[in-house]
Amino acid sequence: AFLGPPEVNISSCLNCINVTIKLPTSHFRQNGKLLSLIDIYEDLDYVITLKTLDGEHKASNFFGLFTPREKTTAEVFSTVIEELYPNRNYCLSVMVTAPLNKRFIPSAWKCIATDSVAQQDYHIAAIAGAVCFSLMLAGTLKCMHAAGFILQNKLLPPTLV
Repeated sequence: AFLGPPEVNISSCLNCINVTIKLPTSHFRQNGKLLSLIDIYEDLDYVITLKTLDGEHKASNFFGLFTPREKTTAEVFSTVIEELYPNRNYCLSVMVTAPLNKRFIPSAWKCIATDSVAQQDYHIAAIAGAVCFSLMLAGTLKCMHAAGFILQNKLLPPTLV
């Protein structure tokens, strides 16, 4: 039987990618209960293959060290691939194997761009600018209301019209 493909979700962070992996479901039952791959194999190996435009790298989940395999004993787990270049596109695929079963179907490739410092600073500046503009607009409208230019409570006497 082939293992896989695992379900993979990714999100970017500054110089890193957060990867959440859900192990594939098995089709084996025991006493009417569907067994998970962890129930069957106890622990599984996984490899994250990371690609950029300039090549392919095998990535682990420990501080950007590049190693061929990591182990898991959880059905759903997360890992962070760190020490990546900011503002660069990365694509990754995950394969899951067991000590007794080396046949696998890797996940589909998923691509994402890592965040950059400039993008994060831009978001903060945009939010701060929007707040300042809103406060200035509210102040201007309040002054215009107090001066009687807008939303007048009293009608003008006929002699002033």
